[in-house]
Amino acid sequence: MTADQDREARLLDVTSHINALAERVHELAERKPRVIVGIAGAPGSGKSTLAAELARRLERQKLSARLVPMDGFHLDNAVLDRRGLRNRKGAPETFDARGFVLLVKRLARGEEVVAPVFDRTRDIAIAGAQLVEAEAKVVIVEGNYLLFDEAPWSELARIWDISALLDVPLPELRARLIARWLGHGLSRAAATQRAMHNDVPNAQRVIEHALPSDLVLRPPYVASSAQPAMRHASD
Repeated sequence: MTADQDREARLLDVTSHINALAERVHELAERKPRVIVGIAGAPGSGKSTLAAELARRLERQKLSARLVPMDGFHLDNAVLDRRGLRNRKGAPETFDARGFVLLVKRLARGEEVVAPVFDRTRDIAIAGAQLVEAEAKVVIVEGNYLLFDEAPWSELARIWDISALLDVPLPELRARLIARWLGHGLSRAAATQRAMHNDVPNAQRVIEHALPSDLVLRPPYVASSAQPAMRHASD
């Protein structure tokens, strides 16, 4: 499969999810100066792809949309080394959670915000790398712990105007996470060890400690119908 074919396949998988989210965004945008969308899910669940495609869709529909990944709040490797957490990078305690919560609150107030961005090639967060203008109508935030039931992450749940949780079965996540490390040039054994030692435990924490969301989005082969599975916060 070529890169273009792979991207097309992934887009087909998330089209119904994008439709459901975009419809809700447009409904809220008619009466709110800014709409904050939180897209959460375990590592490997497809958050980045979904968030980026939703932003593209909204821009085509004449709604200014900005994407803010949580990964910009990774603690630096030197800090993780001092805390003995380097081998757990990606776990909740390896982020500047309080700083991230404060940034999301500023976004919700409609402020212009300068945010850090994570450079995966260099494995570092770059401060001041992204600007969210005050005029931005929609801000899409994506990350593992946006609906995580541990302080201070749990403060985020009440901020989202629309929240979505990607619900991917753990065996599928394992396969995706191993494939991700294989794509970085690791051997099968090293990729499996890397995924099972850190990524999969992080995924289990996300799944086991997830707060209610407005929408639960499942892969087509998991959902019982062609429509995304939905669960309201009051359920």
